[in-house]
Amino acid sequence: MANDTFSALAHPLRREIVERLSGGPATVGEVTRDFGVSKPTISRHLRMLEEAGILSRVIVGRTHRLALRPEALAEASDWIESQRERWERLFDVVGEYLEERSERR
Repeated sequence: MANDTFSALAHPLRREIVERLSGGPATVGEVTRDFGVSKPTISRHLRMLEEAGILSRVIVGRTHRLALRPEALAEASDWIESQRERWERLFDVVGEYLEERSERR
């Protein structure tokens, strides 16, 4: 659901995690290095991204590898694109109206 994606991306730390994972799968330690927050805080942020379907986690022994799930981001991107197209059409209509109005004067 796109709303879950937007909620998950609302926090700058979660956006940074997504940005770091855009380079490819990585361990939790690699992705969250130098954040300066507690492990429980990191866990909460990762859980929210997982629940929104933005990332997946594979556990092998004690190693947790994270990867982006591009389809979740694609759904949000599609929604943004549809909104952009809608607003462009509305602005075109307003622009045409203003042009007609100024030509009448």
